[in-house]
Amino acid sequence: MTVPLQPKPVSVSFGPERTPYDALGGDAAVRGMIESFYDFMDRDPAFATIRALHPPDLAGSRQKLYEFISGWLGGPPLYIEKHGHPRLRARHLPFAIDQTARDQWMACMKKAMDSRQVEGDVRAFLDARFAQLADFMRNR
Repeated sequence: MTVPLQPKPVSVSFGPERTPYDALGGDAAVRGMIESFYDFMDRDPAFATIRALHPPDLAGSRQKLYEFISGWLGGPPLYIEKHGHPRLRARHLPFAIDQTARDQWMACMKKAMDSRQVEGDVRAFLDARFAQLADFMRNR
């Protein structure tokens, strides 16, 4: 009898010498990923629930998410420098973020990472961390 092979858990090591921000490609890569995220969210009807949670003009949302993700990944703390502590849950409480919104956000982010060819250990790390973040944001 053969035992099916189990996938190996991904071991990702990041720290001060190698941040996820650097592994992703730095500022241009983070900006590009966030731009792709909002482009997909704005154009794809599959993301209508999360699109409806945003203002008609996405410029401010794009900028804030870019600033937050930059620092969150170990790059420059742009969001904190401009706006203080992110207080993510408190800032998002006015918006109904349920399982559908969470799943759409994740699908949109995965599509953005796919389009930017985010792969390997940084992709495994981001998939896990974005899932944790999305779960944390649910408030309904």
